[in-house]
Amino acid sequence: MQTARWLFRPIEFMDACRRHHGDAFSVRFLGFQTPMVMISDPAAIGALYRGRESGLPPGRSFALEPVMGSRSVLLLEGSEHLSRRKAMLPAFHGERMRKYESVITEVIHAEIASWPLGSSFPVHSRMQAVTLEVIMRAVFGVTDPARLERMRGLLARMLSNTASPRLQLRVMLARRFGRRDPIDNLRREGAAVDDLIQAEIDERLADHRPGEREDILSMLIAARFEDGSEMSHEELRDQLITLLLAGHETTATALAWTFDLLLRHPEPLARLRGELDAGTDGYLRAVIAEALRLRPVVPLAGRRLRSELRVDGHMLPEGTDVTPAIWLTHTRADIYPDPFEFRPERFLNGAPETYAWIPFGGGVRRCLGAAFAEFEMRVVLREVLSHLDLRIANSKPERIARRNITFSPRGGTPVIVTSRR
Repeated sequence: MQTARWLFRPIEFMDACRRHHGDAFSVRFLGFQTPMVMISDPAAIGALYRGRESGLPPGRSFALEPVMGSRSVLLLEGSEHLSRRKAMLPAFHGERMRKYESVITEVIHAEIASWPLGSSFPVHSRMQAVTLEVIMRAVFGVTDPARLERMRGLLARMLSNTASPRLQLRVMLARRFGRRDPIDNLRREGAAVDDLIQAEIDERLADHRPGEREDILSMLIAARFEDGSEMSHEELRDQLITLLLAGHETTATALAWTFDLLLRHPEPLARLRGELDAGTDGYLRAVIAEALRLRPVVPLAGRRLRSELRVDGHMLPEGTDVTPAIWLTHTRADIYPDPFEFRPERFLNGAPETYAWIPFGGGVRRCLGAAFAEFEMRVVLREVLSHLDLRIANSKPERIARRNITFSPRGGTPVIVTSRR
C-alpha cells in the first residue's frame, strides 16, 4: 500500500506521514529489503549531508544504472566520485557557463517563434525541447545535424518510456518476485543511443584538437585526473548520457512549474515584468527560488549510513537508508510562514538556513549542474516574458505527478499566448 501511494499520490502520502509521525518516519517500499527513513528537519539534513560516513542507497543504482551506466557520476562513490565531479564541474560554472547564454537565447527565440497565438499548448513539452537542444549543443557543440536529430528522438523516447510510475511498480514487483526485469527493454533502447555517442567520441578523438573546442565532450576528453589517467570510452559514454538526461529533464520541469505558478499569480508576474523591463534580475532570482521551494523537481536525495546518526531523538544504525523529503522541508511553517503560498518576496532579503532550501540536494553530491540550471531558467524566463504575453489555459490547479525521478505537472501546464510584445 505504501508503495502504491508513493508512486501515484506522493504529496498526499508524504503529507499524511508528516501529520501522523512528525519530522522523521520510516516507509517500506516493495522490492527493498529494509525501510527508508525520511527526514525533514534542516538540522538532521545538515548532519546527514555533512557526514562523510554515508554513501548512496541501493535504490539510486536500482533506478538509474540501467539507463545512465555504472560509471555515471551520479552512481560513483568516494574518491572516484570526487575526481569525476571535479573534472566536470568547470563546464557548469563561471565564464564557461556564461558563454552558453547566446546558445540559450538563440534556442528559445526559435522556439517561441513557433508558438501559436490564441491556442492552448503544453509548455512543459516545449521546455523539454528547449532544454534538450541547449544541453545537446553544450555537450557536443557544432556537429553532424542528422546525428543530433536522431539522438534527440531517441533520448525523448527513452525519457518517455521511463517516466511512468507503472513501470517503476512493475520493476519493484519483478525484483520482489524474481520475474523478468522490464528494464531490459531500456537497455536495448540505450544501445542505439550508445552507438551515436560513440560515433561522436570517435570523431572527436580523431580530430586531435579537443583542447581548442568549447563543448563539454572535448573538455572531458582533455581532462586528466590527479594520477594522470583519462576517462575511458565507457566512462565518457556514461557521463555524457547522464548530462543529456539529467541536464535537461529537471530544468524543463522546473521551468514548467515556474510558468504555472507565475501565470496563476498576477501580482508577482506584473512585478517581474516591470523589473525585467528595467533590466534588473533580483526579483527573477527570487521567483525561481520560490518556485523551486514550492515545486521541488526531485523529491528525494538520500544516503546509506556507514555509521550511526541521531535523528529526532532516535539513533539510526549503520546501513540505514535515510533521505531528506525535500517537499516536506520546503513546506515547514516554522521556516516559511504560509508555506503553501507562492511568495517570491521570501527570497529578497537573504536565503534561509543552508539546509532549509535544498532543491538540488546537498553535501558533496549536490547537483553539479545547479548553477547552470538556474542560469538557464533566468535566460528562458527573461526572453519568454519579454516577448510574449501568456495566460494559463486551465483554471484548475495543476496536480503533481511522478515522472521517473521527478515531480512533474500532470497536465503539462497548458498555456495560451495572448499577444506578442
